[in-house]
Amino acid sequence: MSDSSPLPPVRLHPEAELARDALSTPLLTRAARLARWAGEDTRVDAGGGLVEEQLPAAAEALGLTGDDVAAYASEAWRVALDTGLVEITDEEEGTVTAGADLALLTGSPQDVLGVWLTALETVLADASVPDLDDLVDAMDEGGEVDFSALDWDPQAEQEFLDGVLGNLYLLTVGADGPGDGTVPLPALAASMIVPSDMGEPTNDVLEQVSDAMMRLDDQFRILEPVGLVEYQPVDEALMADGDEEPAAVVDETDVSRYGMVRLTPLGLYGLRSRLLEAGIAAPAVGDLADKGADALLDGTAAFPPPAAQAETEQWLDRREPLTAARELLGAARGNDAGAPLRRLRCQQALSLVGPVAEPALREVLDDPELGGLARVWLVERGFGDVPAPSQDLVFWLTVDTIAAQLAAEGNSEELQGLVEGLAQQHGGFFAAAWRVDHPATADVLEAMGRLHPDKKVAKEARKAAFKARSQQGG
Repeated sequence: MSDSSPLPPVRLHPEAELARDALSTPLLTRAARLARWAGEDTRVDAGGGLVEEQLPAAAEALGLTGDDVAAYASEAWRVALDTGLVEITDEEEGTVTAGADLALLTGSPQDVLGVWLTALETVLADASVPDLDDLVDAMDEGGEVDFSALDWDPQAEQEFLDGVLGNLYLLTVGADGPGDGTVPLPALAASMIVPSDMGEPTNDVLEQVSDAMMRLDDQFRILEPVGLVEYQPVDEALMADGDEEPAAVVDETDVSRYGMVRLTPLGLYGLRSRLLEAGIAAPAVGDLADKGADALLDGTAAFPPPAAQAETEQWLDRREPLTAARELLGAARGNDAGAPLRRLRCQQALSLVGPVAEPALREVLDDPELGGLARVWLVERGFGDVPAPSQDLVFWLTVDTIAAQLAAEGNSEELQGLVEGLAQQHGGFFAAAWRVDHPATADVLEAMGRLHPDKKVAKEARKAAFKARSQQGG
């Protein structure tokens, strides 16, 4: 995921709710239980892990049964150590005591989430490590791992997992993401392997995607107990040998058999925290609620419409409606490149303000930049005694609106429809539009020339754009 493009804002759950989620995750629950279980007789080895003889007792304290109890207990202990829930008091003797950070689990939500974030880093590091058997096979006589024999690049593996999680975050918070946030594992793997400009993937690329899916299947199984994701693993039947009979008849078209993953609310919080730590702007809905109207209009400029509305609603909730309307109108003024989109966001924000805002809109009826949107607001709400706009104001507002739509959506189908409608309704539109005293007039007319499907009309638009640019001295 590129750090150069602004990310859509994420809607986070309240920190108190996230902290409760963190405390209930299987891995942090086990780590805390082991930290409270550890006593004077607990011993660790040189690496800080529980000595092998104590793993059965640790597993019993966790209430674990089955073949993998020792591995689960060992993992929980490592998390307890890394998060400061336990501390080594004497490395030579291997003695331990409850850590100072254990008390944080009964502290504030921020305290709890801080511990959980540390646990998450431990698990992410584990998820990037190959299978233990592979590590043993790649170890030489001196006890060093031969990475060339293992075909494993630790940095590349970590970057791959970070990239996958970044794409999952973007798919979750983006306007075009899945409605319920669940992403098929093949799509997630393909997002890292298949070039965006590739048509039909080659067999080699498809094989790479398949290999990536298997890696991700292992990694998401590791990441689920810490609460980062909810994961439906790859169907075991898909990984069976070709000469094995399937246990049951399966639907070959069922994409869920290939793995399904979604970020939990806690996972969204965790990945956003990591993005911020990496210096990547990762906004959250509510970030602008205590800022001025200028920050709101500029900040929501690139937001998808639902997120922009949610952010604006939170901003309005903290203010008296009439005062808020005046602040919004004041921040919407300007003739810079971002001004048209600010005015569009202002208009959208004012649509959420009730009739009490009427005085603020009447105050700007004579304003050359705000008079048009003020008239629209008043008329749409049925207010009387609204002066008709001059033709110059109508044309200026039209250019301003198209400029805002271009900034918000680019060459969208909706904008193309608007352009076609304008040219059809106003036969002399281009003859008058190039004279409009608006900084974006030439750009808007050039865009209309690109968007209009009729070659004759498009040519008129381009001619008008040339005249506008000449008039502006450009």
